[in-house]
Amino acid sequence: MVKSFRIGVTSLALMVLLLGLSGCRRLGSAERAGRKIDQTVEKVGQQVEKAGQQIDSAAKKIRKEVQGK
Repeated sequence: MVKSFRIGVTSLALMVLLLGLSGCRRLGSAERAGRKIDQTVEKVGQQVEKAGQQIDSAAKKIRKEVQGK
């Protein structure tokens, strides 16, 4: 009885695993395009952040020059 239960549980686990693996597939064109868009938006965000830091730096420099005069 215990042996047949183990075999049943093992078989069920293997079937679930196989079904899960069959659900994995290659990315379609929409998924690839979405990832590229995400990457591009991330890069643009980084550049905007960098530009903002440069503006802050320039503003501080100008503020120091104006206060010094």
